[in-house]
Amino acid sequence: MSDTPAQSADVGSTAASRSNAVVAVLAFAGIVVSLMQTLVIPLVPELPKLLKASPSDTAWAVTATLLASAVATPVVGRLGDMYGKRRLLLVSLALLTAGSVTCALAGSLELMITGRVLQGLSAGVIPLGISIMRDELPAEKLSSATAVMSASLGVGGALGLPASALIADNLDWHALFWVSTVFGAAATILVLTMVPESLARTGGRFDLVGALGLSAALVCLLLAVSKGADWGWGSGTTLGLFAVGVVLLLVWGVYQLRTSHALVDLRVAARRQVLLTNLASLSFGFSMFAMSLVIPQLLQLPAATGYGLGKSLLVSGLVLAPQGLVMMAVAPVSARISRARGPKVTLMLGALTVAVGYALNTVMMSQIWQLVFISCVIGAGVGLAYGAMPALVMGAVPVTETAAANSLNTLMRAIGTSTSSAVTGVVLAHMTITLGPVSLPSENGFRTVMVVGCAAAMLALSVASFIPRQDPLASGHHTAHESGEPATAPSATDAKA
Repeated sequence: MSDTPAQSADVGSTAASRSNAVVAVLAFAGIVVSLMQTLVIPLVPELPKLLKASPSDTAWAVTATLLASAVATPVVGRLGDMYGKRRLLLVSLALLTAGSVTCALAGSLELMITGRVLQGLSAGVIPLGISIMRDELPAEKLSSATAVMSASLGVGGALGLPASALIADNLDWHALFWVSTVFGAAATILVLTMVPESLARTGGRFDLVGALGLSAALVCLLLAVSKGADWGWGSGTTLGLFAVGVVLLLVWGVYQLRTSHALVDLRVAARRQVLLTNLASLSFGFSMFAMSLVIPQLLQLPAATGYGLGKSLLVSGLVLAPQGLVMMAVAPVSARISRARGPKVTLMLGALTVAVGYALNTVMMSQIWQLVFISCVIGAGVGLAYGAMPALVMGAVPVTETAAANSLNTLMRAIGTSTSSAVTGVVLAHMTITLGPVSLPSENGFRTVMVVGCAAAMLALSVASFIPRQDPLASGHHTAHESGEPATAPSATDAKA
């Protein structure tokens, strides 16, 4: 009997080590996927020459990834709930690796776009990772782990830009994708060996009609948003895509309410906590992305403008890199605030911090240290909010719908960032100065974008204030208490126990 406490301590230590390993592997996978979003940015100006195509055609190397991500995220989330989240996580990472190899071998635009589509199809990794954490981790570790996983999205993006600029400047451009191939393969092997398969599944029949309908609607809407500036916002193509997208979305919604195996359970999505969190995520995604478009341009514009700093792309990436580290550092702080005050308060605090960052940016934009400081302030706000969003969503949905719900929340943020890119492009294209033969965005144009970003963050704050307040000190399992699920709905950890 004297051995029992020691044995219990050993078991507890082993379980804790296993949990930490799962979190580390899933966060690494999230960082690898988010790296893919920024990997191609240093190449965009050079792609027409490298691939012997027009700039409008090579822009599809970015647009194709956006569209593939939007289509894959809700579909992979539902498939993960039905057939196993780890299984779909491995599929996503395999697609990412295959896409990286395809891009590394690409000598034509067609092959490059094919590879970028495959990379875009891996976008479901982060919501799947968060959902696996809900199934596998003890309640006391869940909030901090999901905060770290959410922060990986920003970490990969912030660190990817300087790393890819450095590689592109010193090696053949194909090396970028060989590096991403190595990271993708490493993430796949680590997940295969370290992450257990969840026992929580919905089963049932996959809603193929719903998946096709939502995919078509999203492609129409996001294509119009991303290419509207090139085609003309009042052109028949842009307006037609918007109209078709809205009609398809309405028809899809009616169909989802009537089918017994819906791709997205709109009744769950309409719950006040889920709906308001997703709307806040939409506004927050819009606000967060504006900084990523403004600061690099301020850094790279010629000093002759009077407000540009005339720096290289590598320097721009290095200025943004600390933001990713701040996001990761803030993740445990986000978890602690959520445990003490509830994730609603954390989300509101994050939105307020981002709004303050943009407000400061309107008067602090003339020195490199000022832009580093601003990016870190906004990064801290993003880290706080990104840690709170999954907690709010998972607190209101059944454990069997976790991946689908997290994927929908991720999709809402992505729609926000895509809209932000379009709006920012319109503002900067219409508010310009002339420097020699070239028209460049004006200083007031950048300030206008910052004001719009601040307003979007305040809108997210306002929406979040209406989310129902939760009891952060509620006892028992996080998932059961916050979702209102019956106590008989066990997590995979419970089942194993």
